[in-house]
Amino acid sequence: MSLTDGSAEDQDQLISRRRYRKMILVAVLSVSVVAVAPLLIMSGITYHQYQEAFRAELTRPMVRFATAGKQSIESYLSEQVAALAMVARETSFKELRDEGRLSSLLANMNQAFGGVVELSLINEEGELVAYAGPGEPAAVSYAGDRWFQEVNARGTYVSDMFLGHRNLPHMIVALQHDDSEESGYILRATLDTDVFHWLVRARAERRPELDPVCRRCHSLGAQQFSDAFIINREGVLQSFSRLYGDVLEHTPLPPLPYSSQPELVELVDAQGEPLIVAYAHIDRSPFTLVALSPRVALHAGWLPLRRDLLVFPAISVALILAVVVWGSIYVVNRVREADAKRAALYHKMEYTNKMAAIGRLGAGVAHEINNPLSIITQNAGLLKDLITLSEELPPRDKLTHLVNSVINAAERCGGITHRLLGFARHMEVQWETIDLDGLLKEVLEFLGKEASYRDIQIEFRYSGAPPAIVSDRGQLQQVFLNIINNAFAAVEDGGRIEIGIDLVGEDEVAIKIADNGVGIPEDQLGQIFDPFFTTKKGAGTGLGLSITYGIVQKLGGHISVVSKVGEGTCFTVTLPIRRAHA
Repeated sequence: MSLTDGSAEDQDQLISRRRYRKMILVAVLSVSVVAVAPLLIMSGITYHQYQEAFRAELTRPMVRFATAGKQSIESYLSEQVAALAMVARETSFKELRDEGRLSSLLANMNQAFGGVVELSLINEEGELVAYAGPGEPAAVSYAGDRWFQEVNARGTYVSDMFLGHRNLPHMIVALQHDDSEESGYILRATLDTDVFHWLVRARAERRPELDPVCRRCHSLGAQQFSDAFIINREGVLQSFSRLYGDVLEHTPLPPLPYSSQPELVELVDAQGEPLIVAYAHIDRSPFTLVALSPRVALHAGWLPLRRDLLVFPAISVALILAVVVWGSIYVVNRVREADAKRAALYHKMEYTNKMAAIGRLGAGVAHEINNPLSIITQNAGLLKDLITLSEELPPRDKLTHLVNSVINAAERCGGITHRLLGFARHMEVQWETIDLDGLLKEVLEFLGKEASYRDIQIEFRYSGAPPAIVSDRGQLQQVFLNIINNAFAAVEDGGRIEIGIDLVGEDEVAIKIADNGVGIPEDQLGQIFDPFFTTKKGAGTGLGLSITYGIVQKLGGHISVVSKVGEGTCFTVTLPIRRAHA
């Protein structure tokens, strides 16, 4: 069965093209990783550092606001508590019960600190004793109010915003004081609900040109922040908010963890809005000062800078990849050309080695052809004598015998020359089904006369019926002829050569050619397949085994050798039973 059709050749070309495409892909990927990875890593680090620096530059005003606002509010509340303590210390209970005196103290506190709406004196039972303020005092008891219980427990108390008995939002600062004339009383100051609004806006709405930090943010085109306000522990507004509404409205912010220092965090509110928040808890109060801005608005100035940071690496990567792809294709094409030249040179060297083998076989072939030629000459001469010397035509049987002898001898010569020319033919690989036993015996016919002359015994040892394989006949002829030639050269006259065929698994067959010759030194075993290495002192080219090794590899097999000096050498050629595609 011949496999020399165009499809086999096309398949070989396809495999070759795939191999070179794989080389290009590996080259592009490996060089790209080495060239692009450091650039991408450095670009990523630079991008991150710029982003962090830009974020710090934009959020610094928020942190400064939270820090300064915390100090201002704490100072204001401390002043109110201190003012009440001073009033309680310097004024007796009897004087405080005088509403005129209490109104005078209220006026003095507003003049000194501002923001005080009412001043109340309450006894220990929670009853209003005296009142100074804009409205009429309410005849109610405060004994059940939370603030009343808190101030009795703590001594001082700052409340958050609440509606109270008049259903109006307000906050109080209260002080519990023991007097020698009375068992104790509470002095309570009601603060203006706008006091926090004033404190927050006084910090949040500073002119940017007055603060170098704010001026830098202003030059970047970013507002300091979108909103600033005060909330209590439940997230209820204690001052007006542009985003979330008026006092006592609930904000969608999640709980802010307590910290003694101002903190900057990124979070998402209940409405799904990503925010950057700076906050500070106000000591000795339920308040938290908050400054926030939507992350998108705060980072609007980052977009142009980010574009500049990304454009350069992108262009660089594109240029690097273009150069890498072009260079890889160029180099692989040069490798392909070099492979083609090497294959052509190897093919030529292989043919040269085959011609050298034919030269070595020349004497035996000439002797083998000489015998049938002698028969042809003798029988032709005898036939001529019979015809010319006899007056009558010789008997038909004798003429037929002589003519048949001539024809047989001529056919024998033709068979010898046909085998020799078939071996010498210079052709590409042709895949076909081959009988290994017949192929080996055909090769041995070239060396039969030398084996007979030198009394060399050739034995065949098969473990079973030799399998048929798909391979190239001409290539295998050269492989086995080279190995058997070396075996003939290694053995003395009267030596022995053994040829065996064994199955290796289900897909391979091993052909062993062993001799009892001189053997190969161990230090030379690793070199025998190298080009131009020979153990035949001045008698060999050093190409036979090198070419044999290459042919076996090309046919998808492998070759090994075991040798011991003085005992002999065994070559094992392992071949695939079916055609190898790699």
